[in-house]
Amino acid sequence: MCLTDIQQHMREAVVTGRAEQIMPFLSAATDVRNRLAIHQRNYESSLVNALLGKFPGTAWLVGTPFLREMARRFVRESPPHAPCIAEYGEAFPNLFAQSPAADHVPYLCAFAQLEWNIGHVAIAVDQPALTIEELSEIDPSLLPQMTLTLQHGLRYMAASWPVDELMKLYLTETAPDHLQMEPSDVSLEIRGSSGEFHFNRLDAADFIFRSTIAAGERIADAAERALGTNPAFDFGQSLISLILSGFVIGESR
Repeated sequence: MCLTDIQQHMREAVVTGRAEQIMPFLSAATDVRNRLAIHQRNYESSLVNALLGKFPGTAWLVGTPFLREMARRFVRESPPHAPCIAEYGEAFPNLFAQSPAADHVPYLCAFAQLEWNIGHVAIAVDQPALTIEELSEIDPSLLPQMTLTLQHGLRYMAASWPVDELMKLYLTETAPDHLQMEPSDVSLEIRGSSGEFHFNRLDAADFIFRSTIAAGERIADAAERALGTNPAFDFGQSLISLILSGFVIGESR
């Protein structure tokens, strides 16, 4: 076999435990399976600990033992597909929706998604922002067909529970002895850079406008969708607000 095949079989042995293909290429001087087991344990524990480090708020909400067990399951079912450990775990919150805990804590998945987004925006680095003066130099007739590039430390998230209020309790360490959560649709803008972050609610139309632009679609399409939610929506004012906030770092025509 070529080196690539050997590496693939070694990965399969460590990640899945299926070592039949790699066994003939390993030294038999000692117990090969026991040696592989050491690598398997190190592989799993390093990823589990990485996930626990990314979701401390979720551990606060449901307990570290439960979160650790869910992390082990996630590592087994969803091994990394990229070398960057910082990107690993984005789909982890989705696993909570499939767990028995969802019956007792139905907002668990949304809370964990908010925590993931906060963690990512907090490590972003701001880029020079497009100014309102630069925007004024663009032919107004071209604006609707433009797409905008936003700061990397910017996320948009919709939830059916007020998980932002729950996150504030965790961050300020002011959780009451008893908390009654009621379903409530919230549209959140999550912003951060260089270790800092904040999040706030947007009205439905503004959320659709901004999140559609963040998805790389044209200003015209974002405005049309927002107007479908609220016919009185002022997309021009919302666009100016987006730029004045320093959120826009580039444009494409």
